[in-house]
This record gives sequence, structure tokens and C-alpha cells, in this order.
Amino acid sequence: MSENNSVLIGKKPAMNYVLACITLFHSGAKEVSIKARGKAISRAIDVAEVVRRRFLPDVKVASVGIGTDQISPQEEGSTLTNVSTIEITLQR
Repeated sequence: MSENNSVLIGKKPAMNYVLACITLFHSGAKEVSIKARGKAISRAIDVAEVVRRRFLPDVKVASVGIGTDQISPQEEGSTLTNVSTIEITLQR
């Protein structure tokens, strides 16, 4: 899967990301990857469920990957911070 079929979840409303996923599927993508870190993980799950249940019922969850990223400190002298990550792959 190419990187341009990824939707990176941030602080915008969930429907913005739902629209991005639907646009990717309508432009011919067979797979769309939804990626999020930290507090945005719950929004990523909401996006995947709204796409599947309300807009594109033929889309299935192909895989779910979880992990941890280490973030470098903002100020000097601090330790590395762990942030949880998720990647949900939707497939048509």
C-alpha cells in the first residue's frame, strides 16, 4: 500500500477524517490506512466505525496494529516519553 492512502488523525472533528477516507475509496483505493497517536486513538476508532457502518458497508477492517513511539523531550534533561500508536487498515 502506498503512503498516500494514509489518513493521519489529529485534532479536527472526526467527520473531516471520515470524508478523507471516503474520498480515497472513491478515487480508486482498495486499502486505506488510518493512523493515530496518543489521545487521537479513540477518534481513529470512531472514524473507522463511521466509515464502515454509515457510509461504506462493503468496507471491512483488514488489520489493526498497535505500538509505542518514543518521543524526544521538549526541554533538555528530560527523559524519552512513550506514546501509544494505532494503525487501522480498511479494505474494500
